[in-house]
Amino acid sequence: MSFKKLTFLFLLLLTFPLVDLPAQTQHKWIEVSKFVDGDTFWITNSKGEQEKIRLIGVDAPETRRTGKKGIGYYGKEAAAYVEKLLVGKKIRLEYDVGKYDRYKRTLAYVYLEDGTFLAYVYLEDGTFLNANLVENGYAMVMTVPPNVKYAELFVKLQTEARKNNRGLWGMP
Repeated sequence: MSFKKLTFLFLLLLTFPLVDLPAQTQHKWIEVSKFVDGDTFWITNSKGEQEKIRLIGVDAPETRRTGKKGIGYYGKEAAAYVEKLLVGKKIRLEYDVGKYDRYKRTLAYVYLEDGTFLAYVYLEDGTFLNANLVENGYAMVMTVPPNVKYAELFVKLQTEARKNNRGLWGMP
């Protein structure tokens, strides 16, 4: 590598600490107040009220009998995985077109507060929970328009999880 290129890269790296990094300063982190199951939990919102959050684009297997649904295969494992990720952690919510479902739950994409620094650059806000669940086989894709922002990503991740027998796609 030439001296000019090395000098440019060095100067570029020196400027990163001086830049206001939006990922660090523009997001409000919220603590999870109550865990429900693999795709639903509660938070205390900015008004001090309890708010039920439902993950967009994914459907985790059921952990208990509700209405017409029975306990789903891999439901307890999915719930335990999500509970471990959420309890005592802070999250950031991202919304899509429709903010509520017919049960008045807030629909959101969820990011965990576990981002890291690498060479003075902040790498996102942390784990994208919705995608992580599909990628590791703890949930299936469930696309409900108009909330389709990450539908293609979720389908791709589910295809990979099935191909690699991850989570609920593994052999019983």
